[in-house]
Amino acid sequence: MNSKEIRTHFLNFFKEKNHKIVPSAPMVIKDDPTLMFTNAGMNQFKEYFLGNSKAQNKRIADTQKCLRVSGKHNDLEEVGKDTYHHTMFEMLGNWSFGDYFKKEAIEWAWELLTDRLKIDKESLYVSVFEGSSDADNLEMDNEAYELWSSIVPKDRIIFGNKKDNFWEMGDQGPCGPCSEIHVDIRPPEEKAKISGATLVNKDHPLVVEIWNLVFMQYNRKADASLETLPEKHVDTGMGFERLCMVLQGVKSNYDTDVFTPIIREIETITGRDYGNPEASGEETDIAIRVIADHIRAVAFSIADGQLPSNTGAGYVIRRILRRAIRYGFTFLDTKEPFMYRLVKVLAETMGDAFPELKVQRQLIENVVKEEEYSFLHTLEQGLVLLDNVMNQTKGKEVSGRKAFELYDTYGFPIDLTALILEEKGFTLDGKGFDEAMKEQKKRSRSASEVAKEDWVVISVDLEQEFVGYDVLETAVKIVKYRKVTSKKEGEQYQLVFNITPFYPEGGGQVGDKGYLEAPNGDVVYILDTKRENNEIVHFAKNVPKNTSEMFKAVVDKKQRQRTAANHTATHLLHQALREVLGTHVEQKGSAVHSKYLRFDFSHFAKLTVDELRAVESFVNARIEGHLPLQEHRNVPIEMAMNEGAMALFGEKYGDAVRTIRFGQSIELCGGTHVKNTGDIWHFKIRSEGAVAAGIRRIEAITLDAVKDFYYQNNRSLFEIKDLLNNAQDPVKAVEALQVENAKLKKEVEVLLKDKAKNLKGDLLSELEAVNGVDFLAKKVDLDASGIKDLSFEMGNNKDNLFLLFGTEQNGKALLSCYISKELVASKNLNAGTIVRELGKFIEGGGGGQPFFATAGGKKPEGLDEALAKAKDYLS
Repeated sequence: MNSKEIRTHFLNFFKEKNHKIVPSAPMVIKDDPTLMFTNAGMNQFKEYFLGNSKAQNKRIADTQKCLRVSGKHNDLEEVGKDTYHHTMFEMLGNWSFGDYFKKEAIEWAWELLTDRLKIDKESLYVSVFEGSSDADNLEMDNEAYELWSSIVPKDRIIFGNKKDNFWEMGDQGPCGPCSEIHVDIRPPEEKAKISGATLVNKDHPLVVEIWNLVFMQYNRKADASLETLPEKHVDTGMGFERLCMVLQGVKSNYDTDVFTPIIREIETITGRDYGNPEASGEETDIAIRVIADHIRAVAFSIADGQLPSNTGAGYVIRRILRRAIRYGFTFLDTKEPFMYRLVKVLAETMGDAFPELKVQRQLIENVVKEEEYSFLHTLEQGLVLLDNVMNQTKGKEVSGRKAFELYDTYGFPIDLTALILEEKGFTLDGKGFDEAMKEQKKRSRSASEVAKEDWVVISVDLEQEFVGYDVLETAVKIVKYRKVTSKKEGEQYQLVFNITPFYPEGGGQVGDKGYLEAPNGDVVYILDTKRENNEIVHFAKNVPKNTSEMFKAVVDKKQRQRTAANHTATHLLHQALREVLGTHVEQKGSAVHSKYLRFDFSHFAKLTVDELRAVESFVNARIEGHLPLQEHRNVPIEMAMNEGAMALFGEKYGDAVRTIRFGQSIELCGGTHVKNTGDIWHFKIRSEGAVAAGIRRIEAITLDAVKDFYYQNNRSLFEIKDLLNNAQDPVKAVEALQVENAKLKKEVEVLLKDKAKNLKGDLLSELEAVNGVDFLAKKVDLDASGIKDLSFEMGNNKDNLFLLFGTEQNGKALLSCYISKELVASKNLNAGTIVRELGKFIEGGGGGQPFFATAGGKKPEGLDEALAKAKDYLS
């Protein structure tokens, strides 16, 4: 059975059991402050488990693309070293929201595995929660045990502790005992020697968990106590890749047809063989597994709209990609980009189940290729920096903190550092590196840690509703509130109202601000609004004195108007780009603030001046056309798509959606908009540039920001005209100045070269013989270019020359060192090392080549001391 058939088999089975089959949610999470990536199938259903929403369908099944590389579920460093851990993986799952519970979950799991998929019953083991004697003092899961006892022999039931058989969403939230199903696919002779029961949860590669049945029956409170949930839920997750391994009769996930097409392509590109460690070495197999796994994680993330970057989720994706590039560079000798060539195979293999891979293939290839070029260049730079570190190291042990600096600042991998050091006869201070890494992680954790108290519930029966599309103020009641504390924001309170006019951050648009007014006139300021687990949460510095009163909730009208204008402008901009550049343009991200808007889109080239003008003119024509807003709520998604509404990859849409139309522009959107395009007043592009390969970014302004922009431009123009003695045509006047300036620059260059030539004779006569070397260390009145010319002119006359020149230019110090190439070899001298060491006297640094290097600094008074030390290098 191939992987496509296995996936279909699972979904059809639960369709028979009256489950609604839903599509995978995006792997990249945009509107959940607690997660960057979907790391489990249940993530998209958190609101139902938390009781914040009622599920329209009480039975659901799907296959969910997941990523586990950060936070609690961190599998990254295991990937490639074994045959069953992955970064990106598919999780097959079925859910019950207050419907069936343990009996059906257990019986159906067994039916599917043994009756439908024909897995040998003798190879399966199951586990149940054994109870705990800690503060929770939980009893054994007797119900699950009794159910399993009626299905399997008791010697195949294993009792698991809290670590293995009690699942928790996090420090707080729904949780409960779980029952795992494990499979033993060892050869019969091994099974005869050692019982599979003793190998369950022991990290044996052939005795693995394939399905986890979680029975959510408790809620973990902030004080760590447990309370029973009013409704009990089922959350199951089965590793798709592991199931394929079992059903296809292979001993590794990487030997299934999920991975073999990618591995064959890697073999073709690199000329290396997989699965032949005796000939190629174990490192080759590990590297190929790393690359095959990581290209999936990176490709799916980019398809979902997350580009590699230096912060947040983007940094995680860049880290994964760079780990794969580094394994190829180190163990497969790949010195040119190659991973982008794997995207075609991946799209062919998984594109039917996940069509975004086919649609976004060109973008994924472009981004991966550019990232490869960039990191390979970083590796080249890192090798030079590592050489410098070794040259400056006294003894043979390289400082762990220096190695950490290479890793943290320049992205140079620590295992590659260790490998190179070993080849060069050095050792690495591993303890020092680990300490520096721990310190950084501690700083990072403390900066992002958020402590949340339990919700204080004021009213339990009130429905929560957003009314902000229609009104900016309304009477509200507080449903619940809690205190949250973070290093960044300090102490704050989160408040949830029964109804709210405040728009929560989402879809690229910032959350509303405003205030809450009590009957006595007291005011609590709302600093931000976000959506968390499908609840609209308002942030404030304090809570009203009497939380049970009615309050007036008021949105900041001015900020909302500016934000709405910018949001509508992004829709018109999207339409304009597709009209001017072509229908290949797709939105790849946006940020809608009250002061500006930012729009990322797919396009292969920098926009010309004419194209930018055409885009601006297109948008402003629609603004001047005073197009009315046509808004439709709760539209069936099929109907909206048939009407031509634009949907974005990487966004999660429900069965019913909201459409926003202005003229011919129609998009699925939950944000706030102007009632008429005339309310935008005017649209102005401030900048356009590249974000990544094939991704461009436009920043633009509307309303008051445009007025301020033109006011400042006019002011600058009048100031420039004043400086040009009120020239009638300031552009021509500036051009004339530029021509004159260029002419004067050339004259100055000629004068400086003449000055250097005149100096050359004088300085040659000042050379001093030091241990057989012609030496001179002196201050000169030349710029950096003049000193370089002078040094090489003198070098043409001498083949054993050591020069160190110092100069002060515009309050800054400069040191330049020239050493004849013959001396570099015979005396083991290095100009780059010398200027770096002497640079400390001028409070600066620098580098260059062994025969010529420069250092700049901010302390000119240190030049004399640096020059005085130069002779020491020849003693």
